Amino acid sequence: MTTTAALAATIGLATAAQAQDGYFAGKSIEIVVPFGEGGATFVSAKFLEPYFEKHLPGNPDIDVVSRPGGGSILGANWFEQNAKSDGTTILFTTSSTANPFVLGQEGVEYRLADYRVAYSHPFSAVAYVSPSTGVTSAADIKNASTQLIYGGIAAAASDLPGLLSFEVLDLDVKSVLGFNGRGPVRLAFEQGELNLDYQFTPVYLTQVVPSVDAGTAVPLWTGGAMEGGVLKARDSIAPELPSVYEVHEMLYGSAPSGIEWDAFQGVASVTYAYGLTGYMHPDTPQEVIDLFAETVAAINEDPEFQQEALKVTNGARLNAGPDTEAAIKAALSPSEEVKAYLRDLLSTKYGVNF
Repeated sequence: MTTTAALAATIGLATAAQAQDGYFAGKSIEIVVPFGEGGATFVSAKFLEPYFEKHLPGNPDIDVVSRPGGGSILGANWFEQNAKSDGTTILFTTSSTANPFVLGQEGVEYRLADYRVAYSHPFSAVAYVSPSTGVTSAADIKNASTQLIYGGIAAAASDLPGLLSFEVLDLDVKSVLGFNGRGPVRLAFEQGELNLDYQFTPVYLTQVVPSVDAGTAVPLWTGGAMEGGVLKARDSIAPELPSVYEVHEMLYGSAPSGIEWDAFQGVASVTYAYGLTGYMHPDTPQEVIDLFAETVAAINEDPEFQQEALKVTNGARLNAGPDTEAAIKAALSPSEEVKAYLRDLLSTKYGVNF
């Protein structure tokens, strides 16, 4: 190669690197959260906002926008109709959006399985009860002195693993659905309108633990963590609490099994392992997906993020890259047997239309 050619090649590489380093320079990224402000999804999006602004090439402005309604369906449908394919529009959501898509719920217009996956923020959830029920631990959950009343967004939304846990444990629970987010659910619990709740890691650690310390909430169990391919281990969010699997053993002297357990394990694994996922338009270039994977790696290594994550998610790191995208897309395809069970349960017990 001549000196001139070598110089041109060097300049070309430098220019390409420069373009990549500044991909988002002067741009704004809209993070669409299809829930109300105050819930775990919005809290997590706001928590991550400054780290993506800091580490994405070009340091774009991040704008977290709440678009609640329809158990997240309205916000996801908005994304389907309005998302840009250059990486500047992200749908940041949970299984509240994934479940209706998987189950073919009425009103779903978004093509979740076709979307690109920018990143995922895993976290678990903790079930807790009001002391007014007389319940002091998971061991006496079936001996509540009053009707257990649970509040949620929608049966086919992120409430589904919680509702399925009640089926696995054979609990008599009255479910009040239709809230715009888990933030309003928590407030209803605090006001005594509900006495049983599930909250995801960010909200549990920052807003429910103070209630536990004050004696106005009694923690029961977590969704659990994977061990040998089974969702049975204790979760690091609250290692002092049993998993749903352990509670079944505690109450009935045997490990959970059957279609109820298969459905719970499938839905809960998706909900907790990939609890919050940032989706992008199907035509988003691989270059952008790769930039997000590199950015996630940088965020995970950021000492400030590591320190603050201990407070919000008990140290959970972000996931990104081809393995994460493949796993999430695969998780959107349950077995036909489980899908049939879920559709029957949701339509007959909760009035969900398909």
